[in-house]
Amino acid sequence: MTADSREKLARLIIDLDTRPDGQRYLWIPGGLAATNDHAGSFQAEATLSRFDLEREPFYTLILRNVNERLEAEQKIRSLTVETEYLREEISSLVGADEIIGGSEALRKVLADVKEVAVTDATVLILGETGTGKELIAHAIHRSSRRRDRPLIKVNCATMPATLIESELFGHEQGAFTGATKRREGRFALAHGGTIFLDEVGELPLDLQSKLLRVLQEGEFEPVGSSQTRKVDVRVLAATNRDIESAARAGKFREDLYYRLNVFPIQVPPLRERRGDVGPLAAAFAKKFAQRLGRSIEPLSDDCVRRLEAYRWPGNVRELQNIVERAVITSRDGRLNLDRALPESVNAVAAAVVSDSSTVQRVLTAKELEELERNNIIAALKSTEWKVAGENGAAQLLGVKPTTLSSRMKALGIERKR
Repeated sequence: MTADSREKLARLIIDLDTRPDGQRYLWIPGGLAATNDHAGSFQAEATLSRFDLEREPFYTLILRNVNERLEAEQKIRSLTVETEYLREEISSLVGADEIIGGSEALRKVLADVKEVAVTDATVLILGETGTGKELIAHAIHRSSRRRDRPLIKVNCATMPATLIESELFGHEQGAFTGATKRREGRFALAHGGTIFLDEVGELPLDLQSKLLRVLQEGEFEPVGSSQTRKVDVRVLAATNRDIESAARAGKFREDLYYRLNVFPIQVPPLRERRGDVGPLAAAFAKKFAQRLGRSIEPLSDDCVRRLEAYRWPGNVRELQNIVERAVITSRDGRLNLDRALPESVNAVAAAVVSDSSTVQRVLTAKELEELERNNIIAALKSTEWKVAGENGAAQLLGVKPTTLSSRMKALGIERKR
């Protein structure tokens, strides 16, 4: 134990010695630095007690290593807590107040949004990564009777498992090390409004029962409290996982799945909204050009055809990133898709543009799928089947490794031994 910690314990022992019998014990919530032969130095909380044996005082000190908890707390503090939860986090997508597109697939989603928004029904928003599930959640909230109350977002995938209960339901002072004051949880802050549980499929099993109780009974207990709190919150949830299958496999509570799945909305991938690619790209280009102080020409028909020729495994988020790259590298007010699109994608897109310039042949879904499959295989071969990391196929294609792995599985792409 360090010198400062030994001095602190010496003072606490003096305090114990002055206490009457039956009260010679105390809890030390932290501030102790200890060492051992295996873990090295660590921060500790402790209990200290005194007992007398044959008129001689003896002391018992029980230390608890709290390094992991402190690290988890640091991670949760490092998350942007939405200006104390109340700041909306949709600035990453253009059109925070508008959903862009007019495809049949998108119109169906918007019809569902309009139908369910006026109710208080729980909504489960399903779709691949990058399709704009959060945008749909905001649209539902803005059209609901709770629009003047907060919309609180929780990303269940990014919160440390050791602290997510506190984040959802709050905690009392002294509930755990570092809980120096009482704190409201996200459900309490969303009272009267809406809570959006993003990536709900990642919620730990031991917390799913507590979420189920909030959905069914509208009540919970903060960490470290025995007092039940009532809350009036509408729940919107989103996931890119197949939680129905996970529920059947026992990896997600089946009763919670059915309680969340009151009104499911399936957000279509961008490859099923091909007619929306042009308007989305134009909106993104305008946004990034304004941010960079540049003037960008309207997208040409060739640019739109090249963008539409790609299947966008990363969906709207990938399109946004590609367009931003094209604006950054633009010359004379023209988007630089040659630089922005991966080389293998450019080859496919150029072929489609060349073909469409003379015949404007419409590709079938099967042809587009084959184009994507061949494109991914070409990227994998050029990287010797390295999917992730520096100079991997995912980087070459401009998508996340998880997205590429998902598309490989969907298209049946495997390396032949």
